[in-house]
Amino acid sequence: MPTQAKQQANPTVSGFEPYVQAKDEEYMGAPMRAHFTKILNKWKQDLMQEVDRTVDHMKDEAANFPDPADRASQEEEFALELRARDRERKLIKKIDKTLDLIQNEDYGWCESCGIEIGVKRLEARPTADMCVDCKNLAEIKEKQVGK
Repeated sequence: MPTQAKQQANPTVSGFEPYVQAKDEEYMGAPMRAHFTKILNKWKQDLMQEVDRTVDHMKDEAANFPDPADRASQEEEFALELRARDRERKLIKKIDKTLDLIQNEDYGWCESCGIEIGVKRLEARPTADMCVDCKNLAEIKEKQVGK
C-alpha cells in the first residue's frame, strides 16, 4: 500500500515518532503530556483544514445542473462530504475534551478502573479514555443491550 494511501486509511495523525519512555520516568509526566498535546493539536489542525477544503470545494463545485441525474449525483456527493465533516466535528470536540484532560493532568488513566491506559494505546488512539480491558467489556455490554 502506498504511503499516502496508508495515511488516508488511518484517521489519526501520522508522522510522529513513538514516545520513548526514559527509565524511571513518571507516567504522564510533563514530557509525555507535551508529546500527546502536540499530536492532538496537529490532528485537530488537519481536521480543521479538511473542513476548509470541503467548504471551498462545495462553493466551487456547486452548480445547477439541468439534468436531474447530474443534480442528484452532486447532492449525494455533497451529502457524503457533509456526513464525513459532521463525524470530524464530533472528533474535534473529543480532541478538545482530551486536551482539557491533559491540561488538568487527568489524561492517560482509564475512566472506568483508573489504571494507566498505556502509551502505545494512546498513540494509536490519542482520544482513548478507557484501557483495553474496560473498552472490550463496554463493547460486549453494548452488543448485549443492543444500543
